[in-house]
Amino acid sequence: MPELPDVAGFKKYLDATSLYQKIRTTRCHDDRFVKGLSRQSLQRRLKGTKLTGSRQWGKWLFVALNAKGYLVLHFGMTGGLDYGAGDPPEHARLVLHFDNDKRLAILSQRMIGRASWTDDIEAFGEQHELGPDALDVDADRFVEMFQSKRGAVKSALMDQSLIAGIGNVYSDEICFQARMHPGSKVPKLGESRLRDLQKAMRRVLSVASRKGGNGHKAPRSWLLGGRGEDSPCPRCGGNLDSTSINGRTSWFCPACQPAP
Repeated sequence: MPELPDVAGFKKYLDATSLYQKIRTTRCHDDRFVKGLSRQSLQRRLKGTKLTGSRQWGKWLFVALNAKGYLVLHFGMTGGLDYGAGDPPEHARLVLHFDNDKRLAILSQRMIGRASWTDDIEAFGEQHELGPDALDVDADRFVEMFQSKRGAVKSALMDQSLIAGIGNVYSDEICFQARMHPGSKVPKLGESRLRDLQKAMRRVLSVASRKGGNGHKAPRSWLLGGRGEDSPCPRCGGNLDSTSINGRTSWFCPACQPAP
């Protein structure tokens, strides 16, 4: 599932290619991709508008269309964007055709992504119980929020109602960079360790967002490039291990992240 850094890459791509383009026509290739309104209604709202801005909130991307409202995109596990001329790629689900004869295709190979509409971003966030975007949470607020949280650190980081944007992959990276076992219990962490965790979160998400969520461009000192069985720890060279936390597989280094 795309996480905050991946969506940051999609936002950067959309802004560079499609911002201020006027939509001449739209085509939705699958009714199941549109949520909360009909395909025809979404197409009517989009036609004749311009893409005037975009905003990311966690794993969601909001595209402003004049003063009419926002096209809301969630990319799912195999989603993406493709700008260009000619026929859209095979897995295009929604295509915006612009006056300059180019088009922006919203892709979703496995149909896990979705497109919807909102007139109010804040109301949308409240309806979907979204916590603040992870990069908007400073150290003081992070400590305040997490001090009342129970359960494992990894689960807390992935709780979208607490902070939005972190999933399975980047929760592992944040714990690794903080030298913290992903199964550590949040109530047993002191304020100092929570501040370490927030610092690691901000650093990891900021760097990964600048790289558009491309794991191949991650620093060599990161876990991201080698999560898996028989992979060495990029810090100490020891073997990585895995555990299941709330049904999600978590990779960690037993030496660098000892169990509490």
